[in-house]
Amino acid sequence: MDPMSSTTRLLPPLRIGPLEVDTPVVLAPMAGVTNAAFRRLCREHGGGLYVAEMVTSRALVERTPESLRIIAHDPDETPRSVQVYGVDPATIGAAVRMIAEEDRADHIDMNFGCPVPKVTRKGGGAVLPWKRDLFKDIVRAAVREASKFDIPVTVKMRKGVDEDHLTYLDAARTAEKEGVAAVALHARTAADYYSGTADWEAIARLKDAITTIPVLGNGDIWQAEDALRMVEQTGCDGVVVGRGCMGRPWLFADLQAAFEGREERVRPGLRIVADAIYRHGELMIRHFDDDEDKGMRELRKHMSWYLKGYPVGGETRRSLGLISTLAELREILDTLDLAADYPGTEAEGPRGRQGSPRVPSCPDGWLDTQDITPDLEARLREAELSVSGG
Repeated sequence: MDPMSSTTRLLPPLRIGPLEVDTPVVLAPMAGVTNAAFRRLCREHGGGLYVAEMVTSRALVERTPESLRIIAHDPDETPRSVQVYGVDPATIGAAVRMIAEEDRADHIDMNFGCPVPKVTRKGGGAVLPWKRDLFKDIVRAAVREASKFDIPVTVKMRKGVDEDHLTYLDAARTAEKEGVAAVALHARTAADYYSGTADWEAIARLKDAITTIPVLGNGDIWQAEDALRMVEQTGCDGVVVGRGCMGRPWLFADLQAAFEGREERVRPGLRIVADAIYRHGELMIRHFDDDEDKGMRELRKHMSWYLKGYPVGGETRRSLGLISTLAELREILDTLDLAADYPGTEAEGPRGRQGSPRVPSCPDGWLDTQDITPDLEARLREAELSVSGG
């Protein structure tokens, strides 16, 4: 049956431990994108669970100003969700304990999916589950500290390092046994980066293997119909949306309508897009403590995503990529052809860097064994970066 022919809910609300999310959609953490300003824009359009940018456990323990900004939430943002990355169980445990004791989040996600070389070359992100005991110890430390405050912990991961070193089934079973509240799979390997087509069959295999907690699917959701197809083909309990919503916060309105069995979709003309860009600019400035220059610099990266497919000339696009004040932004936006209609599929589809398949950067000897050697254990203690990752 065509999933769009029904007017009933496609999926029930998503349960993550004690939390209930009416729309089974999760905003994937994206470095430099999913700060409080962008999350508010998305929340204004539709329901879901909106996760803050990834932050390193060491940075949290050291209480760096930027790490505390990353996990900050608007007063009315609920549930408050953060994603933590690390390679040392003790540091992870300390960071989660700090978040929990200081009431800084209602949900904590663990990052085992980042393919960025600065993370994987230290043994983190998407390559970490290859070390089975290290993965188990990190998950156990996070769950132990969070459970004292009834905060659910979830795990987001990739299929593995590459097709010869797949880890997702074993890692998910371990995470399930250790008490996580859900697992999410970006159906690519670290070697795939963001290239090619996501392997939705892997999501289906994971759903078959994990039976006591929700399984969420991630990869190649560019429009609401993609989410419906993923659920239909894999049986997953919800979806995680990343690059598809960059420059398209209204995608969450489409996703909510789709999962509620409604056919309406947001197809904004250029005037609505311009209004969203300006609103985003206002929120950016507020997020950076009224630092207009910082807010505008952070907004610049979003311009090409917002304007994808719309009739905006190259010179105007370049000007928008150099804005430094809100007044300057307003002036340039007012020069656009605001009567232009939605350009159709040209405004949809992949955005951001796709990259190409590559050999993942790993610590020396990482793939030789799934065990942790004493030398590697010592190196891992010094490996965490006090910066956020991708």
